Amino acid sequence: MGRAANGRKVCALGVAGVLAGTVLVGCGDDDGTGDGTRGASGGGNAQEQGTQAVRSAYDRTAEEDTAKVKLRVQTSAQGASETANGQGAVDLDDGDSVMTLAVQGQRIEQRVVDQVLYQKMPEGQAPGGKPWIKIDLGKVAEQQGADDRSMSDPAQSAAYAKAITDKDVTKKGTATIDGVETTRYRVSVDVAELPNGDALRQQVGPTLPMDVWLDEEGRMRRQQIDMTLKSAPGSTEQSSTDASSSPQRVTVRTVMDFTDFGTEVEADAPPAGQVTDMTGKALEQGRKQG
Repeated sequence: MGRAANGRKVCALGVAGVLAGTVLVGCGDDDGTGDGTRGASGGGNAQEQGTQAVRSAYDRTAEEDTAKVKLRVQTSAQGASETANGQGAVDLDDGDSVMTLAVQGQRIEQRVVDQVLYQKMPEGQAPGGKPWIKIDLGKVAEQQGADDRSMSDPAQSAAYAKAITDKDVTKKGTATIDGVETTRYRVSVDVAELPNGDALRQQVGPTLPMDVWLDEEGRMRRQQIDMTLKSAPGSTEQSSTDASSSPQRVTVRTVMDFTDFGTEVEADAPPAGQVTDMTGKALEQGRKQG
């Protein structure tokens, strides 16, 4: 039961993090198979052009103001795996979003409004006897030493990739996504260059592999993250005499698709009387992990 509960929690938080910009927006694919990719090329001017295309993609995508989003987050740890699927819409200018998530057959409604994350949990599962919980992402960002704007704006958080150099980008071919022809690029990002990079390096290592699929207008159509996170030992489920109490490894794969640029986004905070504030709990957990 502990494994399933932990996996579900990590999975749900992973989804929340993606839309709020708290998890790096990007992708990494281990072998490039099974995704419709065809061919590969690179080198010389083509590589420089690819680097420029990736760097400018975030701005070009954000210029569209809004988009529909579809994502899948798969989390694996201790031999257990959980998958969360979601769809909704995001304001690429201020980071507000509305989303419906499906985790283990249960439905979670999620909104991000003015840097505050709201989630409507399945009936009977929300603390405080209220249907909604909220976490102030700005305060979490402040605790982590991250830039507030990067917390609320997915397009800005994705702009971390602007720190890459020509040698960090490889063209991997073309693919059709939702009927749109795209070009796929694989990117390696120096984690040290990211906000809170020193702490992040301890969890994911020195580099973050990232794949992006860009359409003919240079806008992002798909991103995918493959991260292996190291969580600290000392879980209450582990015995202090357990010789295998080394840091646990949690793998998280996140795929995010953007469609219908310019779609309407209506993200409103739920009534205050229906919300339990979990910001303090989140900050406490962050201090323990830190």
